[in-house]
Amino acid sequence: MLNSFMTNNRRSFIKQAAVLTGAFSATSLFNQAHAEVWKSAERKVAHLTPQQVATDEDFWAEIQRAYTVSPNIINLNNGGVSPSPLVVQQAVERYNQLTNEGPSYFMWRILDQGREPLREKLALLAGALPEEIAINRNSTEALNTIIYGLPLKSSDEVIGARLDYPHMVQAYRARATREGIVYKQLTFDFPIENDEQIVKAYEDAITSKTKLIHVTHIVNYVGQIMPVRKICDMAKSHGIEVIVDGAHSFGLLDFKIPDLNCDYFGTSLHKFLSAPIGSGMMWIKKEKISKVFPLLCDDNPQGADIRKFENLGTRSFPIEQGIGEAVNFQMAIGSKRKEERIRYLKNYWATKVQHLPKVKLHTSLKPEYSCAICGVSVDGVTPAQLDAALFNQYKIHQVSIVFENVSCVRITPHVYTTLADLDKLVKAITEIAGKAT
Repeated sequence: MLNSFMTNNRRSFIKQAAVLTGAFSATSLFNQAHAEVWKSAERKVAHLTPQQVATDEDFWAEIQRAYTVSPNIINLNNGGVSPSPLVVQQAVERYNQLTNEGPSYFMWRILDQGREPLREKLALLAGALPEEIAINRNSTEALNTIIYGLPLKSSDEVIGARLDYPHMVQAYRARATREGIVYKQLTFDFPIENDEQIVKAYEDAITSKTKLIHVTHIVNYVGQIMPVRKICDMAKSHGIEVIVDGAHSFGLLDFKIPDLNCDYFGTSLHKFLSAPIGSGMMWIKKEKISKVFPLLCDDNPQGADIRKFENLGTRSFPIEQGIGEAVNFQMAIGSKRKEERIRYLKNYWATKVQHLPKVKLHTSLKPEYSCAICGVSVDGVTPAQLDAALFNQYKIHQVSIVFENVSCVRITPHVYTTLADLDKLVKAITEIAGKAT
């Protein structure tokens, strides 16, 4: 009965919010800057599938022009942090200037009131209820809040993986040291193109003491998309909760958080959503909120109000309000179109180098197993050397990774990335591989 009520309630909210809010609302900076041109571009591709739109360079040229990226480097490390489009930067600057006209008044009596409309806008994008969304600074804060806040006790077991993000791994290890929980890590050799193999690895690690499974939606090192829904369904059959690290999936993949069937979810909004740097979001299934203690102070730590997780003291209200314009930007593009475009960009360069002598890809190119991130290496060249050569000789910025069983350079395009940029990457890898001994 409760699940049926929650589902109906969620659907009702989404229908209502879709009518009341949108990228082209009259008051948005996005509408003022892009409405006329983007609506024209939209009409030209309205009859096309997202996969077809992914290859329409005229459409994506409009999106590319909305960014202010430096022409002096080719930024292919969007897996770390993405630049914001100009309208998002302008929103932050506008609200920062307003704040400094009278900080106490404008922060607490004006801008603080904007968090509720923002919560509704994020909930619409996430397919969730506003009362399940907390706004914070990044996925580390969101997920650490949940990890430290769950009522785990000595001997309770948590299952994670060695390639989960270190900040989450360290949080579990801290609880193991302080409280005696048992933290187990699985080892995967990616790429893996078999959902059942991954799900079985988690299921085989379950014992009668397992209380929680931690899953990274997209593994940040090599871009492997994990079968989160299947893992969650399996976990639920054993009565186990699941926390999902969505740092690299939210704003990139086209999904609604409740459809994952997880219990807890955290993400950074300054990655693929292109929100202001230092913005994040936490989602907790409504009936689970009361059991999670906030990481910071609250007068009702066992209450059911999601806002108990937002007591950060003085914070950046301009950054929060800039998130709204990033959501406008996302919704105007369309989440599925964006996913398919970025996947197309990844495959564009990766397919051109995958058969080169000495070149190895560390990421599947099948759509169900990867999207933006792809790892690449060259025999005879260390990741650090490849990183240095790409930047020093070709001004291509990316990141080298040597961690656990991963040794590669991570390449991550975004919607503002051009095919010309990727042609330069292909030329660079080809030349470096040709010189490798």
